[in-house]
Amino acid sequence: MFRKKNKKVTEEKLTVTRPDRRTLSYVPDPEQIRHVADRRGIRGSEQDSATLDAEYLNKMRMLSLRYVADFDVHIIPEGRTKKNGIKGKAADISSTGLLVVVNEPSPELTVGNKIKVKFRIPPGTMPEGFESLVQTDATVVRLFMQQHETEEGDHKEQLMIAVEFVKPLTEYFQKKRWGYSVYAASTFLLFSVLFIMLMRIESIIYFKYNIVLYLYSLIAALFLLTRYLFGALFRDVPVNPDYTPGVSIVIPCFNEEQWIHRTILSCMNQDYPVDKLEVIVVDDRSTDRSVEQIERMIETIHNEAERYNTRDRLKVIVQQQNAGKREALVKGVEVARHDLVVFVDSDSFLEPDAIRHLVQPFQDPKMGGVAGRTDVENKYTNSLTKLQTVRYYIAFRIMKAAESWFDSVSCLSGPLSCYRKDLILKHKDAWLNQKFLGQPATFGDDRSMTNFILKTHRTGYQDSAICSTIVPSDNKVFLKQQMRWKRSWLRESLRAAGFIWKKEPFMALFFYIGLIVPIAAPVVVLYNLVFVPLVYGVFPGTFLMGLLLMALLMSLAHLLFRKSKLWVFGFVFCIFYEFVLLWQMPVAWVTFWKSTWGTRETPQDIEARLKKEARKQQRNKNRTNSI
Repeated sequence: MFRKKNKKVTEEKLTVTRPDRRTLSYVPDPEQIRHVADRRGIRGSEQDSATLDAEYLNKMRMLSLRYVADFDVHIIPEGRTKKNGIKGKAADISSTGLLVVVNEPSPELTVGNKIKVKFRIPPGTMPEGFESLVQTDATVVRLFMQQHETEEGDHKEQLMIAVEFVKPLTEYFQKKRWGYSVYAASTFLLFSVLFIMLMRIESIIYFKYNIVLYLYSLIAALFLLTRYLFGALFRDVPVNPDYTPGVSIVIPCFNEEQWIHRTILSCMNQDYPVDKLEVIVVDDRSTDRSVEQIERMIETIHNEAERYNTRDRLKVIVQQQNAGKREALVKGVEVARHDLVVFVDSDSFLEPDAIRHLVQPFQDPKMGGVAGRTDVENKYTNSLTKLQTVRYYIAFRIMKAAESWFDSVSCLSGPLSCYRKDLILKHKDAWLNQKFLGQPATFGDDRSMTNFILKTHRTGYQDSAICSTIVPSDNKVFLKQQMRWKRSWLRESLRAAGFIWKKEPFMALFFYIGLIVPIAAPVVVLYNLVFVPLVYGVFPGTFLMGLLLMALLMSLAHLLFRKSKLWVFGFVFCIFYEFVLLWQMPVAWVTFWKSTWGTRETPQDIEARLKKEARKQQRNKNRTNSI
């Protein structure tokens, strides 16, 4: 996979699954020829997936997924030692087995024979948490020859050996590294929280020396700790198999030719009743090959899965002119047939059960919008994507989950969120024409619409409604994105401050604290790391220890929930935030009315670029005249 950015080509490292021979392999069969449960490997079950436990179904699905692999495998048949084992190369791997290419046949490798296999799963081959050394017992279940094309273009037959693990990798890791990770993370989390509380007691003692500073430290610590507490207490609304309301998915697209086909397929390939799900793609006059890719994917789906009524459920709308993301979303909502509307970004990919989980909170008539969880798809591309992986997970699983405890999620994120259609239509004019300090609001669409919904309705979060998204792997693009997000956060937080006090009192209190703490953070950091050492000659050890403990909370929470080796990047993110991202906040204070994206050519970006070029030409002209 390649992604073009700033005249450079970045190779995105993605986890790749073996494609199913059926284009829409998870869609419930309208002709009842095969059940979803049957083709997901649930033996002996004649029930449809909707009547089975959702957690069990997802577990079976994860066990059945096969991932493209390319790593060394050491096979040790019975009677052999490790030194004289058979070397092979993995072709694909699942939680239950492995497909291996071996160079030479061996009489010990026959169907039914017991063997040992030893291999190391490289990061990115399987989902987060599986990157580790494996040494386990297995059984040979199949042997066959397969044609392979060499680098010279010749065709060569290879011996393929399929082995089945005695224990699934999920069970193997649970008794190995995963189990240790949970115990270690839980223990260190407890000690970290206790140490933070002891440090805050110290803040109370030193109140008389600097009441403002130590009060800030106390409030910031309590705010963060309560987020983790309520995030840990959060539980999803369970799946009610009888609740499947009509859903229209709207995908706005602008210059996303690389990923849009995969987004469309993931939205169509949902374990959801065929007659209750439609997908509408709205292209905002892309200047690349996005429309071509959209039409090609739609035609593929129609040709290979037409019996799922795809021609009536999947359509594309091409805007007459580039009008912005909000216009594209509203256009999709206006033609939507169902009462619930899901917004999905054009570089985001839904899990097959995402929609089924996402709609469950709408059983509450006062629920106006629900956000799903967004994971990072290209997490192993480089260090930048790794630190975003930890940040994304904590932002959703802890921060949004804590807000959902009070039915007041402050941002229904763009990659995956669901709304009541009538509420969007009610606020569409105000949303489309929104201005701030005279400038059109061209970004922060998700926060803006959330504010409209939150005034009168509840907003929630479903952790089991999962999508993954492509995050910036280029520093320049990432920093521009973060600046845009800070501007929209500041603008929309000031809007929400005018009505959030009407919500649950505890939630309102922490909303205002959550507004003050980030805004004041640059001043506090400057005071502790620059002013105090220079003026008083005191090393800021206590302050740095506090930062370390806050970073430890993020990292350990990620380790506890994800059992992944990426947990260390929680520290990296916190350091990066303190020394780089934090200083975007003062810039956002004085530029939060700007309407340029910085990462895409919106009309506002084009206008700003032309003005900048005109000023440059004028300066050059003045310089020439002066000479």
